[in-house]
Amino acid sequence: MVKTFWLDRDHDRYKALVLAARSAFTTSLGDIAPVTFASTAWTLAAPPFLDPGYVRWHRRVLSAACVRNPFDGGLTARVELVSPLPAELTANRAWWRDRGWRGWPELFGQFVQPTDRDVSRYPHLRTTLLVEAPLPLDDLPAAPDTDASPEDIAASAERAVTVLVRDLSDLVGPVLQQLDTDRAVT
Repeated sequence: MVKTFWLDRDHDRYKALVLAARSAFTTSLGDIAPVTFASTAWTLAAPPFLDPGYVRWHRRVLSAACVRNPFDGGLTARVELVSPLPAELTANRAWWRDRGWRGWPELFGQFVQPTDRDVSRYPHLRTTLLVEAPLPLDDLPAAPDTDASPEDIAASAERAVTVLVRDLSDLVGPVLQQLDTDRAVT
């Protein structure tokens, strides 16, 4: 299975950030559902809030968020992935009209946005996939009580992020495996 999401275990800034940003958790402390707490923990652990992040991800992942679903209060994953062009655009390239279309630029193996200079010279067509799916709440830690110590909040935040990394890897890993197996990004 392809390595999808993982924790930077050598990254000691996350705990310090959680301790310093305790106020970010204020509305979730004492909540009966773990959703808001877990969502806040994820936001603090992932780029762009913490860069480089405590959470790291596969080179095809452009962004990953875990948010509260306003419909049912559940936890929803929103993951944007770099994707190859659809078959309809690769079967016949007559639409290119010799314009020199470019796809996703890579820098040290990582997909990146084209620079302004690149866009001024060539047209770019970059395809993405948006994964939106519910995440299970079963293994998420309960939101700490309002009188919890900062250390308890940091430990619960780390546990929540660990569970989310596992669940997101289970959800998105097979998609990335297929994308990496099928064809190269153009």
